[in-house]
Amino acid sequence: MRRDEQERGSGGQPEAGSSQVLWRQAIWLVVMIFALTYWFAGSGTLDSENLPYNQFKAKLRQHEIVEISLQGDQVRGTYRFAGESGDSTAQIMKFTTTLPPYEDAELAPLLDEGRVIIRAKSTTVGWGQTLLVSLLPLALVVGLFFFVSRSLRKNVGGGEMGLFSFAKSKARRYSRGSISLTFDDVAGLDNAKLDLHEIIDFLKAPGDYVRVGAKIPRGILLMGPPGTGKTLLAKAVAGEAEVPFFSISASEFIEMFVGVGASRVRDMFEAAKKEAPAIIFIDEIDSVGRTRGSGVGGGHDEREQTLNQILSEMDGFAPEQTVVVLAATNRPDVLDPALLRPGRFDRKITLELPLKEARLQILKVHARRIPMAEDVDLANLSARTVGFSGADLENLLNEAALLAGRRKLTQVTATILDLARNKIVLGAERDNILSDEEKKRIACHEAGHALLAMRLEHADRVAQVSIIPRGRSLGATEQLPEEERTNLTQSYLCDRITVMLGGRVAEKLIYDEYSSGAEEDIKQATSLARHMVGQWGMSEALGPVAFRRGEEHIFLGREMAQPRDFSEHTAELIDEEVRLLVGRLEKQALNLLSTSVADLKKLAHALEEREVLDAGEVESLLGGDRLNSKVHME
Repeated sequence: MRRDEQERGSGGQPEAGSSQVLWRQAIWLVVMIFALTYWFAGSGTLDSENLPYNQFKAKLRQHEIVEISLQGDQVRGTYRFAGESGDSTAQIMKFTTTLPPYEDAELAPLLDEGRVIIRAKSTTVGWGQTLLVSLLPLALVVGLFFFVSRSLRKNVGGGEMGLFSFAKSKARRYSRGSISLTFDDVAGLDNAKLDLHEIIDFLKAPGDYVRVGAKIPRGILLMGPPGTGKTLLAKAVAGEAEVPFFSISASEFIEMFVGVGASRVRDMFEAAKKEAPAIIFIDEIDSVGRTRGSGVGGGHDEREQTLNQILSEMDGFAPEQTVVVLAATNRPDVLDPALLRPGRFDRKITLELPLKEARLQILKVHARRIPMAEDVDLANLSARTVGFSGADLENLLNEAALLAGRRKLTQVTATILDLARNKIVLGAERDNILSDEEKKRIACHEAGHALLAMRLEHADRVAQVSIIPRGRSLGATEQLPEEERTNLTQSYLCDRITVMLGGRVAEKLIYDEYSSGAEEDIKQATSLARHMVGQWGMSEALGPVAFRRGEEHIFLGREMAQPRDFSEHTAELIDEEVRLLVGRLEKQALNLLSTSVADLKKLAHALEEREVLDAGEVESLLGGDRLNSKVHME
């Protein structure tokens, strides 16, 4: 484990064992408070018998009372108790009783006759005892409070304020030089690392830049899909610059108490300024940095107050204070414009999903700790992991290592890597829950997908077809692009939707009815068609116009949506265009499969027998090179 992973920040949580011990001690202290309070209040008669007054007089007449102590109307004393068997050895028992509210003329003669020893006590309580009885409970409660406060401060790291430290920053602080992670440990992201080298140089030698009048950027926003390495890159910047690093998730600013978020922001920035040059890293900043006035919460919403404080603190940097704020988000579109303006987050660095060469570098970095067999080809694996993020690639190798461990292997082989990849892409295998008839229908469904993917000109090539139930699906047709795609054309998108509808169409051709197995295909096809029509301007009826859909929020347990920026009539046109586009592509799929029913049945029969077919087996069944049988769809 690296040193930076071992260091704990002020926001760490106490261990479960120490927390349980703390509460057990607190409970015992409370019990002691009540016991001592009860004893000092004068109730030291727990072992005395409470006699009714008439029984007390009866014992006086029988000369059993030995002595009494009078204090007001309270009588305490002892009497002889011979027992039921008449044992001559009498026992001395303690008792208490209360004198009646009237004067009893018989009491004094009975006391004299029985030769009872009488001790009288004053009813006036001394000031010392009164003070002790009055202040002891309060003193014990105050002692309990400070005991719990000190214990929590010790276990939680709450600082000098103890229980009041909820307003202190929860940022995890990494001291100068404690982060061993550098850019050498971050594979890919070459462009992002080039943009950040200038920041590192500034933090190392700010004087070189100040002499020529340059100002250090106040903030740098790291934008990209989940798993692309935003947090890893931020730590690597701190490791390269060798400066103190304050790391916090934006959601940690928010608590149930109003104003706590703003207070934590102030405390974190003050701590960073004291140790400048330093780096502050705020992960998932969109949780507090969303556009203000969006209708979720009011003007005094706690999130907005926290955002206002962040803006104020970033404006308050003096030129000589070399503090850089790094923030990460995968939703830059929802951030407040005031947060993105120059002077706050001056630079925006976009982290994209890694391409083939970058994926190979990432795989090599994570493969250092895993023993690989000689048949493993990481270059081939990087080509077969299009769309994987850095986190996905790390998870892929970890799944392979886990699978190898379960099989008692000493190395990860190519076969193990293929199984791990299939598990991540297609899902884990399930027990065969299909009847023979269902298996035939699913084979027909997947054959429809595969046949259209092989025949259509712009469709991605087929990598594998399977009717083994995995995850939530009963079968799958996996496609891999022949090249990296950063821009999607209309012809490619239309062929992609056509392939999605191929399974449904194949079932209609062979069985003359539809099934529920195409539910996910229809969802994906509809979503893609709606983007084509409403976002990418691929509809002649609507033209090159983008129609933003309102963003949905959860507020006070209810779903709320921002209003759309187009009319109901336009919404009807969009719905109609989506319906026409999907319907037209379904007809094209039906026409193409209708001319290839023999190939469809052949492919379905082979799937039913073998359950899994790779690209070579599919091409062989369809009769030769797929390039000679491509179809261009209008």
